[in-house]
Order: sequence, then C-alpha cells, then structure tokens
Amino acid sequence: MSLFLQCIFWSSLLALLYTYLIYPIVLSILARGKQLDTEQYESPEHFPRISVLMAVHNEEAVIEEKLTSLIEQEYPHGKINIYIGSDNSSDNTNEIISGYATQHTHLHFFPFSKRQGKPGVINQLAATATSHFPAGADHIFVITDASVMMSPGVCATLVKHFKHPDLAIVDAQMLHTGMLQKDISGSENSYISWEGRLKYYEGVLWKKMIGPFGGCYALRSDFFAPVPDNFLVDDFYITLQAFRKGGLAIKEPSALCYEPVGHELDEEFRRKARISAGNLQNMFTFPDLWLPPVGLPNFPFFSHKILRWLGPIWLILLWLTAGLLFHNQFYALLFILLTALYVLTPLLDEGLKKLHIHWALLRNVRYFLTMNLALLAGYIRYVKGIKSNVWQPPKRQ
Repeated sequence: MSLFLQCIFWSSLLALLYTYLIYPIVLSILARGKQLDTEQYESPEHFPRISVLMAVHNEEAVIEEKLTSLIEQEYPHGKINIYIGSDNSSDNTNEIISGYATQHTHLHFFPFSKRQGKPGVINQLAATATSHFPAGADHIFVITDASVMMSPGVCATLVKHFKHPDLAIVDAQMLHTGMLQKDISGSENSYISWEGRLKYYEGVLWKKMIGPFGGCYALRSDFFAPVPDNFLVDDFYITLQAFRKGGLAIKEPSALCYEPVGHELDEEFRRKARISAGNLQNMFTFPDLWLPPVGLPNFPFFSHKILRWLGPIWLILLWLTAGLLFHNQFYALLFILLTALYVLTPLLDEGLKKLHIHWALLRNVRYFLTMNLALLAGYIRYVKGIKSNVWQPPKRQ
C-alpha cells in the first residue's frame, strides 16, 4: 500500500510539473528561431470578404469605443460587414449601436428581446452573415467581444493568413491594460501572457494552437459549427470542431488587441469556475482529440489543457497521499509543507495586503491556488448539470 501511495504522489507531482513547466520549456526549445509559416495574401486587394460577429449585453460603458475600433478597421472597402446582436440589453447599449448603424451601412444590428447567451447570438449572426454570401465563396468571420479594443490593422493582419485553404482559426494577440500592484491583475496578466506564448509556439510548430482566447479571433466560415445552447466555452468548442474537420489553427502576435485585466479575485473566481465547467463539457465531448495523447492535436491538447484542467485533483492527491504516508518522516514533512502552502499562503497574502505590502511571489502562489479552487468549483457545476450558457458580464470600468 505504501508503494502504491508513493506512486500516486509522484505521478500527481509529475502531472503538475509537466503541464506547467516541462511542456512549456520543451515547446520554447522546439520553437526557438522559428516563425509562422503559412501561405499569405500578397496584397489587401486579394483579401476575402469578412463578417465581424459580436454579441453584447449591457455594454454601454465600452460600446462606443468598441464600435469606433470596428469602424476604423483598415480593411479593403466593401469587403467588411459588421453584425452585432444585443442579448436583450436593458441599458443604453441598443440606442448607441442603433445610432452607429444609421451612419454606417455595413453595420447590421439585431436587438434580441430574449436572453440566450453569447453562443446563441453568435450562432444567429453567423447564419445571417453566411446567407449573404454565395455557396463556396471564401468568407471569414472575425468573432470579438465588446470589451476588447482592436488596433486598426487587426482584421487585415488576421485574414492575410487565410490563403492557406486548411487554415481554420487565427487568434489575435491580447494585451492587458490597467495592472495594479495591490490586486491580482499582475498575476492574471502574467498567466495570460504565458498562455499566449504557448499558443504561439503550438501554431509555429504544428499549426494546432489549442484554442483562441475568444476575445478576438478569425475563423473560416466553412469551419464554423453552431454551439449547443448549454455550452459555456464557445470558442474552444468551435476550435475542436474545426480540428475534427482537419482544420489548422495559429496565433498571430502582431494582431494587437487591448482589454482591461481582471482586478477582483472573487470575480475572477466566478469566471474561471464557469470556464472550468465549460472545459469539462469540451473534454468529454471530444475524447477522440486527446485520447490517446499522441499525434495532433491530441498531444498538445492533453499536455497543455487536459492535465491542467485536472490540476485540483493533482493538488488534492499530493496532500492526501502525503498525509496517508505521515509515518514516513519525509512525507510527514511534505504534508506539513503542503498544508501550510494551501492554508497559510492566502491568509498571509491577505494580511500583508491590508498592511499595503504586496509580495509578487506570494500573490502568484495565492492566485494559482485560488484558480485551481475555481476549477474544482467548476467540477461541481458540471456534475450538477448545465442547462444555460447565459452569462452576466463583469461591470466595465
């Protein structure tokens, strides 16, 4: 029994080290000196037509800036249309968008009177946009969120890669704004930046980037798959459906977008718990894309996402097996250290925070533990059953 428990302990530790440390290091080594290698359009006049799709709900605080960033996109005249669906907004969002729509004929506005969630709105916008194109026409969707501000060249920078006929998805580069030392924004930004590098490496090496960030990405319309009504992480579902069809996915680091970083730990916990439940939906819907964990996209999907989504299990098993092996001095020490890490780190960080002392390492450890706790909360939500993907966006600053 002791040997069995030790195997569980070290396997759990290896799973954590592999997904958070070993896999990223291996990717960075393999991708060193390499760049994206795709067929690209030689000039903008050859670019295909695009449809920008955006679902909004109560976004009056940011919608004017967002619409301006869309209107000012440097894309060939007559080749861009914007489709916006309001998910039963109750503030001034509809009035603001309607005003823009009257001034810009390529902006098409659909105010829906019933809440249905972002995926439901995007499904309808995609169907409407597609109906405006003849069958077989080269047509690209750019799917974006209201809170994500796009630099003028984003659409062109994303779409230039789609000369490659099997390319399904090109993700933009998300840059966060508004970081503060006193909260989790620095930790959140570091994590997202690190994630972005992994996605870029996967695209460079295999053209199998494991999912866009969702705030702004381009998708060949032929690879679009309507998202089920109860699915929470729509961009990942769309990506995995594209992989099933043989599609490729990359990240373009020069397609710059800007979004305010999260500041409130409670809000980020709620958001990541929701994402966690959605991750499990995708994990169990697409087992063929990660089992066995060899080949593409199975190897990067398993290494990058599956093992990390199971992070709470590895953390619990580490603590539990060390406790059961307490008779061994080595594991007794590990049990004490793990207990202190899990319990005292958040308390110490919160105490220092009240004294206006902000230790980045301690904050990052607390962030890591809290986000894994959010993943665990997502497990519970998934087991209870998910009937709706309607989501209340955070309050915009």
